[in-house]
Amino acid sequence: MGRGYIVEDAVESYLSQLCELKSTTITGLLIGQSSAQRDYVVMASRTPPKDDSSGDRFDRDWVTEHARQVSRMLPGGLSVLGVFIVSETDAKDTLITLRQLVFSAENLISSERLWSPADDDVTECVTLHINSKTRKTVCRTFDVKDPKCIAKPADWKYQSGVCSSWITVSCCLNVNMYLPLPAGKNTTETMEKCMKEELQIWAQKIESGVFLLDGKILPEDAELTTGQRRNIKQTYTAQLLISPCEQRQSDVVQKCGGSVSIRGTIHSRAHVHSNKPKARNIEKALKRDMIGTVATRVQMLLEELVTAGGQSNNFGGELLFPRRIFCPVKGRGPVCVCDYQFSDEGPSEATERLKEMLDIDAADDDIDLTHEITPENINTETADSEAAEPVEEKTEDPTPQRSSYIGVVVASAVALLATAASIMYLTDV
Repeated sequence: MGRGYIVEDAVESYLSQLCELKSTTITGLLIGQSSAQRDYVVMASRTPPKDDSSGDRFDRDWVTEHARQVSRMLPGGLSVLGVFIVSETDAKDTLITLRQLVFSAENLISSERLWSPADDDVTECVTLHINSKTRKTVCRTFDVKDPKCIAKPADWKYQSGVCSSWITVSCCLNVNMYLPLPAGKNTTETMEKCMKEELQIWAQKIESGVFLLDGKILPEDAELTTGQRRNIKQTYTAQLLISPCEQRQSDVVQKCGGSVSIRGTIHSRAHVHSNKPKARNIEKALKRDMIGTVATRVQMLLEELVTAGGQSNNFGGELLFPRRIFCPVKGRGPVCVCDYQFSDEGPSEATERLKEMLDIDAADDDIDLTHEITPENINTETADSEAAEPVEEKTEDPTPQRSSYIGVVVASAVALLATAASIMYLTDV
């Protein structure tokens, strides 16, 4: 017997609507949460149409990049579980394509993860084929950690109120990192490699931190609820205590070509299923969200540097990073998705991205802007006495081919990372 998937009935309605479209073939992502016993599917999001591709052809890179962008918009506990295809062909004719898509998506998403895999992590990803004429549904899974694996049948069952009583846990985390850059000419590639190595060290500190839930340290196997309680709001506040790390090689005096300092406070959030969740499940989901949201914002900076064609030694400026905002998913209880808003953007830009990436119809009033506030007045010290002129922003239509988040502002000789009130300084020596 294969894995079982409990699917929100709103997903059934969404997939039925896709079957009504005239497009020959539609691909998309399945989003939810894995657990040891079963997986929960709470959302399905079609791949944004590509202007230069015909409806009956698969663009693996396009689907894979969409998966990467969507994974950045999911808080702790939620992830891309797999892919689906809606077509008029038989399921057996799409099996190879589904396999390629699910492996490619997982490989790209996992390449950006900085947290360490756990022994109890689920490595099976789901694929779903829906025949748009007969409405026949075929569900299979692949073990993405085994390149030679074969497809396994899985149970796909719709249910109402799947996440109506899920647990929400949140935490504010102070971030204070100093990342030295190697000496010599620093390209965005060398910066990315160096910063990723340093971020992995910071991520290890987060993973080893002491986790408190409502001010208490709970045993790993402690259950937070005794079964599901529908329509009852269950929220918890967490704290993370991090001990000072021992001195490492990068702490000693050494020649470097520059440095990056990231300081501020971030808002982290995780959603966990209410079927007897254990304390360790909540701790893992929230810690991974902390690591993921910081890594995402740093990666967005590097992508902007690539877009601008800049190199760090020729780069100086104040970079106002985006703050994290949230949007509830209607009909999914407490479940929210997130986005990253730049200082020159309003709620409408966020609703457009939510529609494009997740196919969510959200109003401006649905966007929650209250958890992270961009600092209005920031005093900085620079190595140069003269401030450079601001660099003009580059904007283009957001597509899954590259980061959809555009709007980094460049000014003098330091960089600012706006998380809750977070600052990122980049200096050259």
